[in-house]
Amino acid sequence: MTKAAPVYELAQVNIARLKSPLDSPQLKDFVDNLDPVNADAEAADGFVWRLQSEEGNATDVAVFGDAWLILNMTVWRDINTLTAYMYQGRHREMLARRREFFERVQEAMTTLWWVPKGHRPTVAEAEARLLHLRAHGPTPYAFTLRTSFPQQGADPVPGEVPDGLGCSV
Repeated sequence: MTKAAPVYELAQVNIARLKSPLDSPQLKDFVDNLDPVNADAEAADGFVWRLQSEEGNATDVAVFGDAWLILNMTVWRDINTLTAYMYQGRHREMLARRREFFERVQEAMTTLWWVPKGHRPTVAEAEARLLHLRAHGPTPYAFTLRTSFPQQGADPVPGEVPDGLGCSV
């Protein structure tokens, strides 16, 4: 009898350093669009799960012990469904405006990794994956859309990311 290969889903985390407090006029458009963008994600093909607190988003979830960092963590069926969501509609519009809301940083702020189907990653897991990416570059353990790995983590697979919208790693 042959065992079936494990089924995986794609976890992603992205963090950002706020330019101003969330309740400031500078971040009003960002905050006003959180619920609609999250609703779009939840309705998107391939969406599985997103981290949220009692407020319905994750802006108050601590990451790296830094109050100026916010995070978004989701799980998707695969890279194609995540990418399809990211680069269209309201999310693309907000992504294009990210420099209005967030500081420009040099280190990687987004990472992807495969998780067993049904697993829901923790913030600590996301922090470890992101630190690994920063230290080692893309690997099967933590990778980017530009350099992704198949579920079994063999050879890198180059990805298509529109200019100016992806991380630089």
